Amino acid sequence: MKLLLDATLCQGYGVCQEKAPAQIELDDFGYAAVLATEVPADGEAAAAAAVAACPNRALRLEPQR
Repeated sequence: MKLLLDATLCQGYGVCQEKAPAQIELDDFGYAAVLATEVPADGEAAAAAAVAACPNRALRLEPQR
């Protein structure tokens, strides 16, 4: 799976980073940055939780091609 971020939608709530700290970090202004788009199998649940927690729907998961 791939974790993708639309940075134009991110409002810096930070709840995504709380759900998936191994995959998402916050910049100096509190906005999300995806550390690696490729989500390891053991991180899929955390990535899905981060996507679900984003109030602005700035994150999405896509299947690996």
